[in-house]
Amino acid sequence: MKLCAIVPLCALVTLTQQAPSREKCVCELTNSEKAFPHDKLSTVEDKASNCNSNITPQKTLELESLLLGLERRLPRLQGDVAVLEREDDGELYAVLSLYVIENELTEIKQLVERLNRTTLGHRRLTNDTAKQLEDLRAGMQELETYDTMQVVKGQQDNKRLQRDLDQCMSGLYPTTQPTQHPHGHCPHGRFRNITGPRVYTAGEYPGSYQYGAWGRDPKPGAGKESWYWLVMMTSSDKYANYVRLYSSLSSLIVGVSDPGNVEINPSNPTTNTIQGPNIVLYGEALYYNCYNQDAVCRFNLTTKTVATLQLPKGTRFNSKGNFCHLDECYPFTDLDLATDESGVWVIYTTAQDFGNLVLSKVEEGEPPTLGQTWRTSVYKQGVTNAFMACGVLYATRYVSKDVEEIFYSFDTTTGVERLNIGVFINKMSPNIYSLNYSPVDQMLHAYCDSNMVSYKVLFS
Repeated sequence: MKLCAIVPLCALVTLTQQAPSREKCVCELTNSEKAFPHDKLSTVEDKASNCNSNITPQKTLELESLLLGLERRLPRLQGDVAVLEREDDGELYAVLSLYVIENELTEIKQLVERLNRTTLGHRRLTNDTAKQLEDLRAGMQELETYDTMQVVKGQQDNKRLQRDLDQCMSGLYPTTQPTQHPHGHCPHGRFRNITGPRVYTAGEYPGSYQYGAWGRDPKPGAGKESWYWLVMMTSSDKYANYVRLYSSLSSLIVGVSDPGNVEINPSNPTTNTIQGPNIVLYGEALYYNCYNQDAVCRFNLTTKTVATLQLPKGTRFNSKGNFCHLDECYPFTDLDLATDESGVWVIYTTAQDFGNLVLSKVEEGEPPTLGQTWRTSVYKQGVTNAFMACGVLYATRYVSKDVEEIFYSFDTTTGVERLNIGVFINKMSPNIYSLNYSPVDQMLHAYCDSNMVSYKVLFS
């Protein structure tokens, strides 16, 4: 009997030890909120990204460039027709004038056809984009219903308050205007700003030649006042052996080259051919860095002869003194040729100047000679490009893929340097490989990643 009583007692003790502790608590959470649709958010983000890639400033500027080319072309045609109406000389010159007018009408027709295609494409793009925006708005409104804690609304309120605060601060403390510096004897007044782009075009060879230069001749021959020139680095993005000519801006935009190419040499690269993209045309002569030399070449487009201007001993060349920014240097930009109201300049650096910019005037003659030289305190590899306007050297630097800053100037009349110019250029491509100022129309011509862009220089 005693043994039977002991067994149940041991079983009771065992069961008691296996019971769960009262300190542990298990709760079941039921979420009454709807699951957030991450797949729908990804779809909205993809549509917004596609919309941004389809609508770009380049598309708008393409249309504006075509309209500008047509605007400049029509008065010229009107003048040629007026000359034809006055002619009465046995039909000889009238036939020639008719031939010229026929060619001009053909180019205008091509320009109008391209303008119509561009306009039609923009209309389709506008309609498609409007529908996409409506879909995006509906999708975002649906997604906002999941923001039950109103986080997005709070962020929007904060942005609105920040914007109001910035406007208030800007009213109390106006933005400082760019420093007005001495400008020598400039017929246009003081340099103020850069606006635009006014022209944006890929020309005949979209995306084919990354490096190059283009612009107008500040001292053109008779009948060539409206001509444009283009030089593309056609060999290894470093060399070229010809200059391509266009009879008007509209011809350049639609890609009709007349009179065509003027060759320096049939092969490339070789002696006296072009090295690097920093090129200018002045007085119907092309100025550029001679192939494999620390010298400036001047190629006469009429006589097809080359004259050489030797630069001082120690001048850096063959990509040893390039324009640069933090991410990269632009190859074979050791010598930068520039034009302004007074003629041709060359911008370079030497070993003696420890890499700082050196500026020299190129004097016309047979052969050309090196005129007065100025030395600056700005390091060339801290500069991305340079140009001249009214005897003042301006240097730029890379700010971002969308913005370039004109930050420096050197006045050759007063010798005064400024490092706080603070004028910004809105870029259409990340890199500006050449920058030429045209005193004919106060335009700044840039060659950017195979595209041709121009800006208006504003003077007071």
